[in-house]
Amino acid sequence: MRMSWMSPLLALVLAPALVAPSSGGAAPPASVTTPPPTPVLVAVRAAHRGDVDRVVFEFRGGLPAKRQVGYVDRLFADGSGRRVRVAGQALLRVRFEPAQAHADDGSPTAAPRRVAYALPNVMTAVRAGDFEAVTTYGIGLAKRTPVRVTTLQAPPRVVVEVGAGFATVQRKVWFFHRDRFVDNREPFFVARTRPVRPGTPATGPMDRLYAGPLPRERANGLRVLRSGTTGYDDLTVSGGVADLRLTGRCSSGGSTVSIAGEILPTLKQLPTVDRVVLRDRSGSTLDPDGPGDSTPACLEP
Repeated sequence: MRMSWMSPLLALVLAPALVAPSSGGAAPPASVTTPPPTPVLVAVRAAHRGDVDRVVFEFRGGLPAKRQVGYVDRLFADGSGRRVRVAGQALLRVRFEPAQAHADDGSPTAAPRRVAYALPNVMTAVRAGDFEAVTTYGIGLAKRTPVRVTTLQAPPRVVVEVGAGFATVQRKVWFFHRDRFVDNREPFFVARTRPVRPGTPATGPMDRLYAGPLPRERANGLRVLRSGTTGYDDLTVSGGVADLRLTGRCSSGGSTVSIAGEILPTLKQLPTVDRVVLRDRSGSTLDPDGPGDSTPACLEP
């Protein structure tokens, strides 16, 4: 009697065909979905148009899906939670998601971390975060006014418009000239003009000082010599005396120049100020009742 047989190898080859479902075939390969690229912030510009100041955030790779713009009392850094100081009398927070202010290799883009503007309302834009596809900026303003947000294409842009239909006057603000100091060429502090609201003769110039020099001024060597301070508080002008308290740690770092060289002439240009009293964050100063200007011990060399 003959017996039919099949080699084990052939059985393994044919077995799938014997058990394959009649309606089937090989399952199609799973599709791979590539996530859209994260928009990259590449520039922040500002200009005055009519009765508004316009701050333009330009992106590469499309517009962020979420755009949140609103007034806040304080600004905190994304990730660390530390407070971010922004000069001005009003603070506008602008938040983009998803968005980043760096290239995919981690290198920075042309979008500034901190930039000053000489516009009627907009003083400065300060980055508060570039963390986990969220980019945040704080816009320091001279006055809280209505805000409008629009978008443009080619290239993708988010435009933040703030009201600026109010009068301003020009005041001088003194900045530290780093190059002159290095070359030992006085004066080490030089004046630049800024628009300020007429009703803010003291706080207007002080806010502009802490906003810092414009980009073209920085390119020419101007800086804010902060001396460890982060801002000012409790500014009053009475009886010819401007009295204010500096915030932050306050330290001259052993230098013969300090932020006093910027603040004193900036305030003493005002016809109502003959003398300036600078205090540290605890309120201390060297000669509060003397005939001349007074500075705190933390600003001594």
